[in-house]
Amino acid sequence: MREELQARLELLRKEWETGTARLRELERQQAQLGETMLRISGAIQVLEELVSDGVDGEQPENGSAPKVEAKEEAPVAG
Repeated sequence: MREELQARLELLRKEWETGTARLRELERQQAQLGETMLRISGAIQVLEELVSDGVDGEQPENGSAPKVEAKEEAPVAG
């Protein structure tokens, strides 16, 4: 009987360690997701302000986004 109890105790300790490690991993993932959501929220806020104010003070004529002129870049030496 004592050996069975000892085996069960060892099994429960291993399960506890596994659960604790999993909980730490989930908490790390939760923190990363929270940071990502915060960045997304900030980007949404900036874009909403740009849309409501019009980019560069321009109001789109037909509801589409204003056209942005492409700038030529010098080739990168490599």
